[in-house]
Amino acid sequence: MSPFAPETQMDHAHARSDAADFEASRRVLWGLAYRMLGSRADAEDAVQETWLRWQAADRGAIDNARAWLVTACTRLCIDQLRSARHRRETYVGPWLPEPLVSETAPSAAEELERSETLTTAFLLLLEKLTPVERAAYLLQHVFGLEHAAVAAALDRSDAATRQLVSRARRKLEGSGLAAEPVPQPQHEAMLTAFHDALRSGDLAQLTALLTRDARLYSDGGGKVRAAMNVIEGSERVAQFLHGVWRKFGREFTYLPRWINGQQGYVVMDGDQLVGTIDLAVGPEGITGVFWTRNPDKLGSVSLPGQGGA
Repeated sequence: MSPFAPETQMDHAHARSDAADFEASRRVLWGLAYRMLGSRADAEDAVQETWLRWQAADRGAIDNARAWLVTACTRLCIDQLRSARHRRETYVGPWLPEPLVSETAPSAAEELERSETLTTAFLLLLEKLTPVERAAYLLQHVFGLEHAAVAAALDRSDAATRQLVSRARRKLEGSGLAAEPVPQPQHEAMLTAFHDALRSGDLAQLTALLTRDARLYSDGGGKVRAAMNVIEGSERVAQFLHGVWRKFGREFTYLPRWINGQQGYVVMDGDQLVGTIDLAVGPEGITGVFWTRNPDKLGSVSLPGQGGA
């Protein structure tokens, strides 16, 4: 037997342990990265870079693998988001996060994990925050890290971290979008009513479903036709939707899908993907309509004949 065999076996054991530690945290890392960056591809890049740094790290200096991995991923996302913010300043039209589309409802574990913190409305609220504020708020209020752990991840003092979290909370308060969605049955009923009013061309009913300060975000990214600005007010939103669907949408097909943990629609024109629609719904009605059309954000949507229904 080679004299190097025991060491090789030990190295393999350590490698398996390192991989197991990373895999145990992968879901948390991806959830953090997506909420930070709003892009599936960017989130996957951040998680992959975290893995590479984990492989190169000195394990002897690491007491808590999960804490190390979350810290590394957080700092990568902050740097990446700072760069992304510059790109979004020159983005053509309103920006929406890349939708996460599924044919099936979230599992019980996913539902508990997601709650209201994966919705399009919530991700848009996070755009009010600086990258560091966003990280602080997510780590403490979404991922449940103790305050000291958040401070360590951000390399900030306790006092500075408390100020970050407090400032983030103030910025998120009072938004017109529903930060806390209504129960799923109520959301489903409102979505169905919205669909029926849209398809029937009932402008009055469509207007009645929207709150007075409702907003419509139409993201075409300058690549397909979409509204160039956020449309505000129930009457303006309803008239825009009514006009678009009367002119272009009579033949559209609406495929029910789960979008960022809530029910919505994938919209088809024949066999061509037109976009996704999901809503923010509050106690008084629909507060936000999110119409994602940018083809760069729709590449992961499963279509009929490609595993879709």
